[in-house]
Parts: sequence; structure tokens; C-alpha cells
Amino acid sequence: MLLIKKFSVVAVTTLLTVGIAQADEPTPQDWFKAGRKTVVDAMHLHPNYRHAKNVILFIGDGMGVSTITASRIFDGQQKGGHGEENSLSFEKFPYLALSKTYSVNQQTPDSAPTMTAMVTGVKSNDGFISVNHTILRSEPSANVIDANKLATILEQAKQNGMSAGVVSTARITHATPAATYAHTANRDWEADSDRPAGATVPDIAAQLIDFNISGGIEVALGGGRARFMPSTTNDPEYGSAGKRKDGRDLTAEWVSKHSKADYVWNKAQFDAIDPNKTDHLLGLFEPSHVHYEADRIAHDKAGEPSLTEMTTKAIDILKKNQNGYFLMVEGGRIDHAHHAGNAFRALSDTQQLATAVAAAVKKINLEDTLVIVTADHSHVFTIGGYPVRGNPILGLAQGVGEKEPTVDLLGLPYTTLSYANGPGYTGESNQQAAGSKLFTTPATLGWASGSEGHTPTSYKPALGRPELSKDRVENHDYLQESIVPMGAETHAAEDVAIFANGPQAHLFHGIVEQNVIYHVMAEALGLSEQHYYHHGK
Repeated sequence: MLLIKKFSVVAVTTLLTVGIAQADEPTPQDWFKAGRKTVVDAMHLHPNYRHAKNVILFIGDGMGVSTITASRIFDGQQKGGHGEENSLSFEKFPYLALSKTYSVNQQTPDSAPTMTAMVTGVKSNDGFISVNHTILRSEPSANVIDANKLATILEQAKQNGMSAGVVSTARITHATPAATYAHTANRDWEADSDRPAGATVPDIAAQLIDFNISGGIEVALGGGRARFMPSTTNDPEYGSAGKRKDGRDLTAEWVSKHSKADYVWNKAQFDAIDPNKTDHLLGLFEPSHVHYEADRIAHDKAGEPSLTEMTTKAIDILKKNQNGYFLMVEGGRIDHAHHAGNAFRALSDTQQLATAVAAAVKKINLEDTLVIVTADHSHVFTIGGYPVRGNPILGLAQGVGEKEPTVDLLGLPYTTLSYANGPGYTGESNQQAAGSKLFTTPATLGWASGSEGHTPTSYKPALGRPELSKDRVENHDYLQESIVPMGAETHAAEDVAIFANGPQAHLFHGIVEQNVIYHVMAEALGLSEQHYYHHGK
């Protein structure tokens, strides 16, 4: 069986691979030849019909198409190019589709039902973690949850002797990672203290530690340390109390429960882990979410690994299993940066996700490993105006041949990037004064998804839109302008992209329901008939 031949899906990127320097402007003939080469390369594609030994599912939380486009330009400009001709690592994958992200009960979804759809093959309601939509939100009964839970691809992988890993830059108990191993009708029940009195359904952190299928999950890396620590114990990094009222120290239980098991909470401990000597690794690097990539090195007190480092370490541990593995990797803070209205951190975290994908691809064999990169939902994030090619993606819009930034009907410049709603509203509201806003951390405001939030900081008050300058808008803490004032920017409802490479990747095509992602993974792993039987259909 031939390997899938890599080719550029963007013609101008092909130009760069056939000897034309990025600093040189391509000729009309160059553009034509590059377009032709892309078609010829596509004609040599050979779908891989083999069963997959391994599956790696990458989720860019909130990574809509506009985020991918802006991140592509951002990444290319950091490399010294115009940016538009650049491609992120996963954009070079040969097979693509669009995913419809609505949930059973909402036009614009949250991360719980979208991830549930991807890992169970069944759409559900907002806030639901791998349970069907026929029960009530916040159903407290464990018996009801058990009767309505949906089997996940991770659980099936374990039932078939495979290893499993979950990696995230969010809390490891947050909606996206939780949907792979937990079952609950309230995504916010991450620790026992989050549940109402009388609830018998286990909290999400406990479900991770108590996961017993075929020896348990091998790798869990991310944030959320407080949900695993008793309230009588202080955090080793910050001194804050844990959130568990039941007295359980789940980190200690992880180590005692598994053979060749380790728990780490800082980068030095993480780096010291030898994958050949560790079979079970739990890493919790912050009490809540880990830092944004842009802040990780400078602001983390004890140090924490990057998403790329967590991904490669997970693969090194999981690949020891001759039966294969399932690994889910989430760039969770792309979503949080968008909620905060801060494009810089959203783009830099997307850039880091692309780096993690590239590092993973170098470690695997695409003959036997299916790699999928997608998003759970989009955001109300736009790229507008008519800026000249190569204009700074975080900067003021400036047109072709113009010596000054383009202005609006008020005679004021504007940025290429903006949000339809969110904390970047420049007028006066009941939460903030008029004027441009800045991202700040730590924060006092948050939103339902549990992000760290932001505190708006104002420049000199202005009537209408403020006067913007290059220095102001290219400040990494700048909050792009929004139309509707909100404490947090919202998700969006448009389709998101699916990129795939490896065995059965060709099954992705056209516009599909989000739950189809599960069915492609199940088909690739040979699990589709088992899942059909499990649900008693």
C-alpha cells in the first residue's frame, strides 16, 4: 500500500516548494504552474484502505475557519513572509470536510455536546457529557445516567486492548477532554463540591481516576489540579486549597492504583519522566487551565510543558502497546482567548496546536495511524476590510497603495480582525467605560465554560469608536473591537473544518454531521459493528 502523498492545497505554497524564494513576487507563469502542480499531485493520491492501528484526534477548541485563516497569516508573518501563502501543518492534509456543529437543542452549541458527538457518534444537548439527550439537564441519579450513557471511542479502544490518552491545555475535567471518559448531564460537575446535595452521579475528576476498563487510562495531561485535591490540602504551586470535599486525594489514588504510575505537576518532573519506565502518567500543571502559550514560559511559577511536549510524551508512552492506542489532544485555550476578545492569544494557541500536529506526525507512521484535526465549534471572529497582502494580521487595515490606514465613515482607522460581540465593545456599558480595552490576567470575570475571564481596562474615554494607533492594536493585550457589549464573546454556529490523513481518511468528504467523525474513527479501528451492538439498535 502506498503512503498518501503530501501535496499543497494552496497553490502559492507550492510555489515555495519548487524553488521560488518567498521574498520574490511570483510571475503569472509561476502562479499558473503552481496551480497545475497541485492538480497533478492530487491525481497521484492513493486512499489508504487499511484498518488503523492508532487514532489521534486533535481538537482546536473554538478553532473556526476564520481562526485558521488568521493563524495561518499570523504564523507566516512571524516567519518573515506575507503570511497569506503560508500553511499550518494540518492544512497540508489531503482529505477535508466540513462539520455541522449544532446540538440537539441549540443552534449554536457549547463544547459538551459537540465533543460528545465526535466521540460517541450521537448528537446530544448542550451541557451533556456522553449521555443522550432524552434525560433532564443536571440529572442527579447515577442510575439514570448509567441507563442513558453513550459508549465513547476511548472506552471502546480500551475494551479492545488498546491504550488511551487525553491531553489538553484546559482542565482535564473540562467538557472536551471529559467527554472521552466521563458521563454526566452537567459539564460543570468537575469536582464533588460542584454537585448538588443528594446527587449520586460521580463527579468528572472521580470518573477519570475510577475509570477501570482494561486497566484504566494510560495518559492524562493538562490542567485542573484543584479538582483532584482535597480541600484540606494546599496547592504545591500557589498554596490555594483543593476543591474536593470528600477527602479523596485523586492524584495519590492514581499512583497507588496503577503499576509503573507517576503523577507530575511541574515541568521539571514532567521532563524527568522516562516513557520506557512509566506506563501510567497523570500530569496536572495548574489548579485550573494551563497558561496560554504566549504566557506559559514567562508567567508560570513552577513551569509547565507546552502542548507539543505533552503530545509527544503521550505518544511515547502509548505506542508501547502493540495493540495500538487512541489519543485525544485539545488546544483548549484557543476558545478561552476568543471568549476574552483577545485575538493574539487565540492565534498563538492555534499556532501551538499546529506545531503539536507536526510533531505528532513526525513520530508516527501514516500507514497505520489516522490523524484528524478539527474543532468543536467556531467563534464570532471576523477578518474584514481590504488590507494589502502582507498587512499585519493584528494591525490596522491598510489598502493597496495607501500610505495611511483605511478609515471608516467617522474618519477613524479600524483593525482587520474584530468580533461580533464580546468585551471589546468600545462604547460605555454597565461593566466598562468607553474606549479601547485590554486583556488582563489574573481575571475577575468569567463565563459559563469556566475560563479565567478578563477584566476590561480602558484607555481615554471616547464618543463612538476610539482613535486607534498601530502600537495600541498590535499590543498583545489589545481586545479587538466588538459590536455588541458582552462580558464574554460567544461561540458561532457556522460549520468548522475537518482535516484528515492516514487510514480511511478519505471517508471525510463534503459537509457532514459532526457525529460522523466518530463513525470514521470507528470504521478505521474496526469498531463500528461493536458500537452498533452496544447501543442495542
